[in-house]
Amino acid sequence: MVPDSLQALLDVALSPAFIALGSPISWLELAAFVLAVWMVVCNMRVQVLAWPLALTSSLLYFVLFWSGKLYGEATLQLLFAALALWGWWQWMRGRTRDGQSLHVRTLGTRGRWLALMATLVAWPLLGLFLQHRTDSPLPYWDALPTVASITGQWLLGRKYQENWPVWVVVNLVSVALFAFKGYWLTVVLYAVFVPMSVAGWRAWQRQLGAAVPA
Repeated sequence: MVPDSLQALLDVALSPAFIALGSPISWLELAAFVLAVWMVVCNMRVQVLAWPLALTSSLLYFVLFWSGKLYGEATLQLLFAALALWGWWQWMRGRTRDGQSLHVRTLGTRGRWLALMATLVAWPLLGLFLQHRTDSPLPYWDALPTVASITGQWLLGRKYQENWPVWVVVNLVSVALFAFKGYWLTVVLYAVFVPMSVAGWRAWQRQLGAAVPA
């Protein structure tokens, strides 16, 4: 049972802040939107503030998505929260295999194929689970950005510039998924994320300089 005080707070958070395209935009979605945009800007600039922002926005989106029965996306947010703590530590204390502090670098051809294959294998497995174990209305579309986002988050935490094309794909799929659920502010957010991901990709490429694949 949810305590009455917490339920009252949740009711306020999920209440409409305004209406967009005929659908209510909750205060919760609005707050998560602002924090998520700020987070991506910090990621583009390789600023460690991105990680506490990611932690907070992920927890807010967990509540939003769970209330909308997008269980894959909701569970992903909890994983994002955990990965935000991991990524925060990585950017502060992490090392490359040769003992250097983490820096923007490229994954290399073999690493790219491994990341791609792991994502393609995990996608249908999660989709099958969501189809048979939950009432998710779009189990496989729910599963794709979930799995790809885990890949992207790991690449981001280790400062591999390949995280950015992964986010381009995740954001494009997410636009369609959230439009189906009527989360219009979040649709706008992920639509904005697409060019921001391209800009981040270019910004990190400029930092690579003469670095070799790590």
